[in-house]
Amino acid sequence: MTDTTTGRLDLGDLAHDLRTLMPNEWPHPADFPAPPTAADRQRWAEADRAARPERLAKLRQRMAQEGVDGYFGLRWEHMRYLTGLPFDEAEVSGSGESGKFLVGMQQVWLIADSRYTIAARREAPDTTLYEIYAQLYEFWGDLVATAGVKRVAVEAMTIPHLTWQRLQQAAPDVELIPVEGWVEDQRQHKDPTELERVAAASAVGDRALAGLLPSIRPGVTEIELALDLEWRMRTGGADRLAFDVACLAGAEAALPHGSPSRRPVELGHVLLFDFGAQVEGYRSDMTRTLFVGEPRERDREIYRLVAAAQDIVFDRLWESIPAAQRGAAMPTGPSLDQLARDVIEADGRFPVYGHGLGHGIGLATHELPGLGKRSPDVPLPRRTVFSVEPGIYIEGETGVRIEDLVVVDVDAGRMDRVTQFPRDEVVVGI
Repeated sequence: MTDTTTGRLDLGDLAHDLRTLMPNEWPHPADFPAPPTAADRQRWAEADRAARPERLAKLRQRMAQEGVDGYFGLRWEHMRYLTGLPFDEAEVSGSGESGKFLVGMQQVWLIADSRYTIAARREAPDTTLYEIYAQLYEFWGDLVATAGVKRVAVEAMTIPHLTWQRLQQAAPDVELIPVEGWVEDQRQHKDPTELERVAAASAVGDRALAGLLPSIRPGVTEIELALDLEWRMRTGGADRLAFDVACLAGAEAALPHGSPSRRPVELGHVLLFDFGAQVEGYRSDMTRTLFVGEPRERDREIYRLVAAAQDIVFDRLWESIPAAQRGAAMPTGPSLDQLARDVIEADGRFPVYGHGLGHGIGLATHELPGLGKRSPDVPLPRRTVFSVEPGIYIEGETGVRIEDLVVVDVDAGRMDRVTQFPRDEVVVGI
């Protein structure tokens, strides 16, 4: 609702039940779900094995529709999704040609050298191992001949132009078709057990930040807090981090993507954390902006406006689910992004965030669906998970971002904020 005397939105109607949490009201790690058990992890592994034939069937259906008989994959998250071999970014840089794969209409060939052959046989037993000890272009002719493919879709966004040319020269009778988005589109439609793992990774972050709160005090540095938070995630159920921890104090919080330094925390300023964990390959992503000492009124106003921009998106999502159950389309990512921007622009006092409102998350930290101005203008999937992260950044002064992961499941009538750490104004350092 807009106040006709000021032209500003009444944030009380949007930032629902926002409170100021002092130390005696802080969340405790025990408030959040416990780490997954060995039985949980085993069940998730079995679910992935059971899902892979259908995942490959969907890809092969797309291949048939597009008139190709092979699909050459280079992205590690696609390899894990379709074959089971668990690479990630940390491994890719030193893996050489290992970790690529070729999907035919009947078989899947997994490319690996001796460092990965044992893991490939164990983790991807339904694939055919193609052992390599050379550059891709040197064995490409034999690989496509072995697979019997003549028209191959290639993940063109991740292959160098020179490599593409060399593949063409190595097998001139094989046509290479540049594609993108085929597997990405599949992966945005999450299975229930995939959503469970995102929620488990989110709970790791919730517990870690709750445990860190007593350590935040004036004088401690960003880098010390970032390391402490990382340790708490790694010892609290995470297999690894989703990405490096961002901890930004005061004016540095105006950097949407910044790195912690030896800058000390000071009273009267904000402290922004952006971090995530991995559990069985699936990731979380969370941003919280805390107040060190008594909040300055301007910072508090910014915080409430950002919360209001987030709330209006939550409300729109919740309202859309009954309509979607009756056959209506879900909202698009760009429309939700504009909805959040409208809240900040209507207030008129602060700049609107320049990044997108959010992104899908799963095996990669950033994946489909996209919630930004330039994202595909298509309805959100009926079952998926994504971030909602509006922000306001004032260079040289302050910055506020609140980021939560949201699960939408139309058929289950569900819209949950799986990041459970409170969005309230949390005061630390006193």
